[in-house]
Amino acid sequence: MGGVVGKNLMLEGYFAKMMYLSLYKLHELAIHGVIKTIMHTVARAITKQANPTVKLH
Repeated sequence: MGGVVGKNLMLEGYFAKMMYLSLYKLHELAIHGVIKTIMHTVARAITKQANPTVKLH
């Protein structure tokens, strides 16, 4: 992308995370279809809330 614009483009932080997530979801849509992608997204949102991100070791 930097070659098209003519300058280096650095994406960091929250915006970069959202760009990666959107690219990942588009990939899932292409491979699995709409219904399975929606089901996976909802299931992941539900289970992520139930599992804290604390390491116990």
